[in-house]
Amino acid sequence: MILQKINVEQELTRVKIKDKASDKIIQEVYELLREDQDNRERIEDALIKGGSGSTNKFNFDLLESNKIYHINQIRNICIDYRLRFLDSKYFKGEIPSEGISRIRSLEQLHNLKLKGFKIVAPSKLFRLDNLDDPLLFVPIGNNYYYLVHKWGSDLHPLRKFLMWPFKNVKNLGAVLIVISLFLTLMVPEGLFSKKGSGSEFWVVFFFMFKSIVAVAIFYGFALGKNFNPAIWNSKYFNS
Repeated sequence: MILQKINVEQELTRVKIKDKASDKIIQEVYELLREDQDNRERIEDALIKGGSGSTNKFNFDLLESNKIYHINQIRNICIDYRLRFLDSKYFKGEIPSEGISRIRSLEQLHNLKLKGFKIVAPSKLFRLDNLDDPLLFVPIGNNYYYLVHKWGSDLHPLRKFLMWPFKNVKNLGAVLIVISLFLTLMVPEGLFSKKGSGSEFWVVFFFMFKSIVAVAIFYGFALGKNFNPAIWNSKYFNS
Protein backbone atom coordinates (compact mmCIF):
# COMPACT_ATOMS: atom_id res chain seq x y z
CA MET A 1 0.00 0.00 0.00
CA ILE A 2 1.38 3.33 -1.07
CA LEU A 3 0.81 6.18 1.37
CA GLN A 4 -0.11 9.48 -0.19
CA LYS A 5 1.64 12.67 0.83
CA ILE A 6 -0.36 15.10 2.89
CA ASN A 7 -1.14 18.51 1.45
CA VAL A 8 -1.03 20.74 4.51
CA GLU A 9 -3.02 23.49 2.79
CA GLN A 10 -5.86 21.10 1.97
CA GLU A 11 -5.87 19.74 5.52
CA LEU A 12 -6.02 23.26 6.88
CA THR A 13 -8.95 24.01 4.58
CA ARG A 14 -10.82 20.94 5.85
CA VAL A 15 -10.32 22.02 9.44
CA LYS A 16 -11.53 25.47 8.59
CA ILE A 17 -14.69 24.13 6.95
CA LYS A 18 -15.46 21.96 9.98
CA ASP A 19 -14.87 24.79 12.39
CA LYS A 20 -18.19 26.49 13.11
CA ALA A 21 -16.36 29.59 14.31
CA SER A 22 -14.68 30.21 10.95
CA ASP A 23 -17.23 32.85 9.95
CA LYS A 24 -16.63 34.64 13.24
CA ILE A 25 -12.86 34.54 12.66
CA ILE A 26 -13.26 35.99 9.18
CA GLN A 27 -15.45 38.76 10.56
CA GLU A 28 -12.87 39.56 13.28
CA VAL A 29 -10.07 39.69 10.71
CA TYR A 30 -12.19 41.95 8.54
CA GLU A 31 -12.82 44.30 11.46
CA LEU A 32 -9.11 44.40 12.28
CA LEU A 33 -8.19 45.19 8.68
CA ARG A 34 -10.87 47.86 8.45
CA GLU A 35 -9.68 49.41 11.72
CA ASP A 36 -6.09 49.36 10.47
CA GLN A 37 -7.13 51.02 7.20
CA ASP A 38 -9.09 53.70 9.10
CA ASN A 39 -6.03 54.43 11.26
CA ARG A 40 -3.72 54.65 8.24
CA GLU A 41 -6.10 57.09 6.54
CA ARG A 42 -6.27 59.16 9.74
CA ILE A 43 -2.46 59.28 9.96
CA GLU A 44 -2.11 60.24 6.29
CA ASP A 45 -4.67 63.00 6.82
CA ALA A 46 -2.73 64.26 9.87
CA LEU A 47 0.49 64.33 7.80
CA ILE A 48 -1.21 66.31 5.03
CA LYS A 49 -2.77 68.85 7.40
CA GLY A 50 0.33 69.27 9.60
CA GLY A 51 -0.23 71.22 12.80
CA SER A 52 2.34 73.60 14.25
CA GLY A 53 2.35 74.16 17.99
CA SER A 54 1.06 70.67 18.81
CA THR A 55 2.64 68.58 21.56
CA ASN A 56 2.42 64.83 22.02
CA LYS A 57 2.22 63.37 25.53
CA PHE A 58 4.52 60.37 25.23
CA ASN A 59 5.34 57.89 27.93
CA PHE A 60 8.98 58.94 28.33
CA ASP A 61 9.97 55.60 29.83
CA LEU A 62 9.16 53.99 26.46
CA LEU A 63 11.01 56.48 24.25
CA GLU A 64 14.39 55.74 22.68
CA SER A 65 16.69 58.47 24.00
CA ASN A 66 18.90 58.40 20.89
CA LYS A 67 15.93 59.60 18.82
CA ILE A 68 15.21 62.71 20.89
CA TYR A 69 16.62 65.96 19.46
CA HIS A 70 16.50 69.58 20.58
CA ILE A 71 15.47 72.27 18.11
CA ASN A 72 19.00 73.75 18.23
CA GLN A 73 20.52 70.44 17.13
CA ILE A 74 18.07 70.20 14.25
CA ARG A 75 18.79 73.82 13.33
CA ASN A 76 22.54 73.21 13.21
CA ILE A 77 22.16 70.23 10.87
CA CYS A 78 19.82 72.19 8.60
CA ILE A 79 22.27 75.10 8.39
CA ASP A 80 25.30 72.88 7.74
CA TYR A 81 23.61 70.90 4.96
CA ARG A 82 21.17 73.57 3.69
CA LEU A 83 18.05 71.65 4.66
CA ARG A 84 14.63 72.80 5.80
CA PHE A 85 12.62 71.88 8.89
CA LEU A 86 8.94 72.40 8.05
CA ASP A 87 5.45 71.11 8.76
CA SER A 88 4.66 67.86 6.97
CA LYS A 89 1.84 69.60 5.04
CA TYR A 90 4.49 71.31 2.90
CA PHE A 91 6.18 68.02 2.01
CA LYS A 92 5.49 67.08 -1.62
CA GLY A 93 7.22 63.71 -1.51
CA GLU A 94 5.50 60.47 -0.55
CA ILE A 95 5.59 59.17 3.00
CA PRO A 96 6.52 55.46 2.68
CA SER A 97 4.23 52.79 4.12
CA GLU A 98 6.99 51.90 6.61
CA GLY A 99 6.69 55.43 8.00
CA ILE A 100 2.91 55.11 8.42
CA SER A 101 3.40 51.74 10.14
CA ARG A 102 6.03 53.25 12.42
CA ILE A 103 3.63 56.04 13.42
CA ARG A 104 0.86 53.52 14.14
CA SER A 105 3.21 51.39 16.25
CA LEU A 106 4.18 54.42 18.34
CA GLU A 107 0.53 55.35 18.80
CA GLN A 108 -0.31 51.87 20.04
CA LEU A 109 2.74 51.75 22.30
CA HIS A 110 2.01 55.14 23.91
CA ASN A 111 -1.79 55.00 23.60
CA LEU A 112 -2.15 58.32 21.80
CA LYS A 113 -2.76 59.86 18.36
CA LEU A 114 0.33 61.62 17.04
CA LYS A 115 0.10 65.15 15.66
CA GLY A 116 2.26 68.11 14.71
CA PHE A 117 4.44 66.21 12.23
CA LYS A 118 7.53 68.01 10.90
CA ILE A 119 10.08 66.94 8.29
CA VAL A 120 13.77 67.69 7.64
CA ALA A 121 14.59 67.55 3.92
CA PRO A 122 16.15 69.56 1.06
CA SER A 123 14.09 72.49 -0.24
CA LYS A 124 13.21 70.68 -3.48
CA LEU A 125 11.12 68.16 -1.53
CA PHE A 126 8.77 70.83 -0.15
CA ARG A 127 5.91 72.82 -1.65
CA LEU A 128 7.21 76.30 -0.86
CA ASP A 129 5.24 79.53 -1.15
CA ASN A 130 6.72 82.12 -3.45
CA LEU A 131 8.24 85.12 -1.46
CA ASP A 132 17.49 63.25 -0.87
CA ASP A 133 17.03 62.22 2.84
CA PRO A 134 13.80 63.14 4.71
CA LEU A 135 13.45 62.76 8.49
CA LEU A 136 10.00 62.68 10.11
CA PHE A 137 9.68 64.24 13.59
CA VAL A 138 6.92 64.87 16.12
CA PRO A 139 7.11 67.43 18.96
CA ILE A 140 7.34 66.19 22.54
CA GLY A 141 7.47 69.58 24.29
CA ASN A 142 10.06 72.17 25.43
CA ASN A 143 11.51 72.44 21.89
CA TYR A 144 12.36 68.75 21.77
CA TYR A 145 11.41 66.50 18.87
CA TYR A 146 11.24 62.74 18.48
CA LEU A 147 12.53 61.11 15.30
CA VAL A 148 9.75 58.82 14.04
CA HIS A 149 11.12 57.59 10.74
CA LYS A 150 13.90 58.10 8.18
CA TRP A 151 13.70 57.03 4.55
CA GLY A 152 15.26 57.67 1.16
CA SER A 153 18.93 57.70 0.26
CA ASP A 154 21.63 59.40 2.31
CA LEU A 155 22.94 62.87 1.51
CA HIS A 156 25.94 63.28 -0.78
CA PRO A 157 29.15 63.07 1.29
CA LEU A 158 30.31 66.45 -0.06
CA ARG A 159 27.01 68.26 0.58
CA LYS A 160 28.22 69.91 3.80
CA PHE A 161 31.37 71.13 2.03
CA LEU A 162 29.41 72.39 -1.00
CA MET A 163 26.90 74.24 1.19
CA TRP A 164 29.58 75.83 3.41
CA PRO A 165 29.71 79.09 1.35
CA PHE A 166 25.99 79.65 1.95
CA LYS A 167 26.22 79.64 5.74
CA ASN A 168 27.08 83.33 6.01
CA VAL A 169 28.60 86.37 4.24
CA LYS A 170 32.06 85.64 5.64
CA ASN A 171 32.19 82.15 4.11
CA LEU A 172 30.81 83.34 0.79
CA GLY A 173 33.35 86.19 0.67
CA ALA A 174 36.23 83.79 1.33
CA VAL A 175 35.09 81.52 -1.50
CA LEU A 176 34.73 84.44 -3.91
CA ILE A 177 38.26 85.60 -3.07
CA VAL A 178 39.68 82.13 -3.73
CA ILE A 179 37.83 81.88 -7.07
CA SER A 180 39.02 85.36 -8.07
CA LEU A 181 42.60 84.49 -7.15
CA PHE A 182 42.41 81.27 -9.17
CA LEU A 183 41.06 83.07 -12.25
CA THR A 184 43.70 85.79 -11.91
CA LEU A 185 46.48 83.19 -11.90
CA MET A 186 45.06 81.78 -15.13
CA VAL A 187 45.55 85.11 -16.95
CA PRO A 188 48.83 84.99 -18.97
CA GLU A 189 51.55 87.23 -17.56
CA GLY A 190 52.04 90.40 -19.59
CA LEU A 191 48.68 90.14 -21.34
CA PHE A 192 47.79 93.74 -20.58
CA SER A 193 51.32 95.20 -20.60
CA LYS A 194 54.66 94.32 -22.13
CA LYS A 195 56.31 93.98 -18.74
CA GLY A 196 54.52 92.04 -16.06
CA SER A 197 54.42 93.58 -12.60
CA GLY A 198 52.87 93.07 -9.21
CA SER A 199 50.54 96.03 -9.72
CA GLU A 200 49.14 94.42 -12.88
CA PHE A 201 48.39 91.23 -10.93
CA TRP A 202 46.39 93.12 -8.31
CA VAL A 203 44.52 95.15 -10.94
CA VAL A 204 43.47 91.93 -12.69
CA PHE A 205 42.58 90.36 -9.34
CA PHE A 206 40.44 93.35 -8.37
CA PHE A 207 38.66 93.19 -11.74
CA MET A 208 38.05 89.45 -11.36
CA PHE A 209 36.80 89.87 -7.79
CA LYS A 210 34.32 92.60 -8.77
CA SER A 211 33.04 90.46 -11.63
CA ILE A 212 32.58 87.38 -9.48
CA VAL A 213 30.85 89.40 -6.74
CA ALA A 214 28.53 90.95 -9.33
CA VAL A 215 27.56 87.50 -10.62
CA ALA A 216 26.98 86.24 -7.07
CA ILE A 217 24.80 89.24 -6.20
CA PHE A 218 22.81 88.90 -9.42
CA TYR A 219 22.30 85.18 -8.79
CA GLY A 220 21.22 85.83 -5.22
CA PHE A 221 18.71 88.57 -6.04
CA ALA A 222 17.40 87.01 -9.27
CA LEU A 223 16.63 83.62 -7.68
CA GLY A 224 15.76 84.95 -4.24
CA LYS A 225 18.50 82.99 -2.50
CA ASN A 226 19.47 83.55 1.10
CA PHE A 227 21.93 82.18 3.64
CA ASN A 228 21.27 78.90 5.44
CA PRO A 229 20.41 80.40 8.88
CA ALA A 230 17.61 82.43 7.23
CA ILE A 231 15.88 79.56 5.42
CA TRP A 232 16.19 76.45 7.59
CA ASN A 233 12.62 76.85 8.94
CA SER A 234 11.14 79.16 6.29
CA LYS A 235 8.19 78.04 4.19
CA TYR A 236 9.01 80.58 1.45
CA PHE A 237 10.86 79.63 -1.72
CA ASN A 238 12.60 83.00 -2.20
CA SER A 239 13.74 83.54 1.37
